[in-house]
Amino acid sequence: MRRLRSACSIATGMALFAATACTEPEEPVVVPAEPTEAAPSGTVASVAWTCESGETVAVGYPEPAAARLTYKGKAYALRSTQSASGARYIGSGVEWLTVTRGGVEEATLSRLGPDQEVAVAPLERCSRPAAGAGLAGVLPPQPEIVPVSAPCKGPQLKLSLDGGDAGRGNRVSILGAQNVGTQPCSLTGYPTVTLQDSQSRPIATVRAEQDPGNHFRAGQVPTPVELAPQGKAFFDVAWNVVADESRGEKACPSAARIRMTTPADTAVVSLDQAFAPCGGRIRVSPFRPVAEPAPPVAATTRTKR
Repeated sequence: MRRLRSACSIATGMALFAATACTEPEEPVVVPAEPTEAAPSGTVASVAWTCESGETVAVGYPEPAAARLTYKGKAYALRSTQSASGARYIGSGVEWLTVTRGGVEEATLSRLGPDQEVAVAPLERCSRPAAGAGLAGVLPPQPEIVPVSAPCKGPQLKLSLDGGDAGRGNRVSILGAQNVGTQPCSLTGYPTVTLQDSQSRPIATVRAEQDPGNHFRAGQVPTPVELAPQGKAFFDVAWNVVADESRGEKACPSAARIRMTTPADTAVVSLDQAFAPCGGRIRVSPFRPVAEPAPPVAATTRTKR
């Protein structure tokens, strides 16, 4: 009986040795790495547009049928679409529409409606000098002018009447915004202007329209204006003195005071000025560094005698 058990133990041990000897160690499994997409070798140059509110819209055109727009720190991918005039790009809930008038490129950034096709509300109106050359649909980059000083606040400023002009029922007043503070500051874009009557009541029937030019001077691109202490920036308030009979206007409202706020502040700066704007509107220009901007170049030539 003992011999039988010993024989069985030996046989079992030999079987285990044989199984162990024939089993090869498994090699570790190596998972192949997935291929990674190479990063683009370059970046798309962006064009900086200065807007009436003082904001900047940067637009790059990676290809003629696409645009990349950056506004208030957010990026939007747009595609080209048909437009009655100018170039139109839509996508990401916004529309970017550009046209060229009188050597100035103008653009409107608008919010799209629920159908994501039709613009329903403008967000910004912007402009820049027209590009001289380039591929169709691709705008060459222009240097962006960045103000060095902090934006001017209402308490730093004082308004003054620094000139004006009149002709053919049109009037314009040149207003100066002087830095009466002790630190330099900057003004960019358009001031917000409202009117009051002689009893300090707002004149709600007259709206202020932001306009780069008027009857007396060509349009100008809004650019930052640096104001040292006691320095000045200037802007126009233009209006018409002929009653608009098509609106049933028989008498034009009498304004006694101009009230202004800067794009970066809500504090009001006032100037007493009596005038009677007709047609329910006044036109306000952007800030500029000189009181009298250069007039348009005359198209006529003189013959030497």
